[in-house]
Amino acid sequence: MERQRLSDYAVGLFDVLPSRKSVKKAIKLGLLTVDGAKADTGLWVQPGMTLEVMKDEKSAKTYELKVPVVFEDDYLAIVNKPAGLTTSGNSFKTLENTLAFNLEPGNQPDAYQQPKPIHRLDHATSGLVIVAKTKAVRVALGKALQEGQISKFYKAIVSGDTPSHGEIHTPIEGQKAHTTYKKVKSRSDKLYTLLELSPITGRTHQLRIHCAEEGFPIVGDKLYGGVIGPGKGLFLCAYRIGFQHPVTGAAIDAHIDLPQKFNRLLKD
Repeated sequence: MERQRLSDYAVGLFDVLPSRKSVKKAIKLGLLTVDGAKADTGLWVQPGMTLEVMKDEKSAKTYELKVPVVFEDDYLAIVNKPAGLTTSGNSFKTLENTLAFNLEPGNQPDAYQQPKPIHRLDHATSGLVIVAKTKAVRVALGKALQEGQISKFYKAIVSGDTPSHGEIHTPIEGQKAHTTYKKVKSRSDKLYTLLELSPITGRTHQLRIHCAEEGFPIVGDKLYGGVIGPGKGLFLCAYRIGFQHPVTGAAIDAHIDLPQKFNRLLKD
């Protein structure tokens, strides 16, 4: 890695920081952080640093959409994102903008006014998202995610029949990608199969790409050739997530029921 100062390295790294001027402004406002701490323009970037850019909380607006809360304490929460809602980004109607409406305000000294998702689900994917309510927890969970210490499990309905279990190692955009899967059940006509999937790596659209390349695309996946059959939307749900609480040390194992459309499609 070529040695660079933060003010140069961060240009174009995020959509909201397209220029050196925008980077300097974000640093001045305290919106650009390195390992959870406010950044300095002259900082030399080192391998392993976690860089994040945050919204200006003073101007953040709340999207008043009710979202199911599966777990919550003063440090973090786990929420069930509905399909069709973007996790975060520049638009107003995002999961991130609903969090202040759905969660209790944090009482810790470094609590966010607007809690932050620590990972994303695709717009079309429903299911569990971990949310940090404090800056320290966001850094800790971000590192746990990078180090593979957060276990994520999905269920998907795919087209046709599949092997009973398997592993997929097909690279995605030149990067290593690893998914494990096992069959849960198939319809008697073998038209659809319910799989449990676990992404060992975290590439964009990894599960969707891997299923499609193995010959059993996820139902409703218009982008990767999935059958657009009965039911609406993508049949992919992040139904279970497990990790160690970064503050209390407790083992967290959260899970949800699948959307009703899954049960309807699997009926013989």
